[in-house]
Amino acid sequence: MTPTAPLSLADLPGATATANHLSMSTPRVSLADLPNGAHATVIGLRACTPEADAALLRRLAEIGFLAGEPVHLLRRGPGGREPLAVQVGDTLFALRALEARCIEVEPAHV
Repeated sequence: MTPTAPLSLADLPGATATANHLSMSTPRVSLADLPNGAHATVIGLRACTPEADAALLRRLAEIGFLAGEPVHLLRRGPGGREPLAVQVGDTLFALRALEARCIEVEPAHV
């Protein structure tokens, strides 16, 4: 897998495409690029670096980072760094920056 190849939902067991309604003209950014307090919708997962293998992307999908899911970046750790506190549904996760960079999102319009 190349570092910039997006992971198709078909590559993940049990995943279904749920984000067909999302606009292709809206800029996609990684979850790590959002400011604290931002809301967004997951577009997909991608291997952002060679360290981000298929197992990492599968784990992110299994814990709920699927296309169409709303996410809320609550805050970052000390000094604005790791971990990132992220809410998906009713569940709060602490993500490493590497993991957050692998999650493509569409920022919510305010």
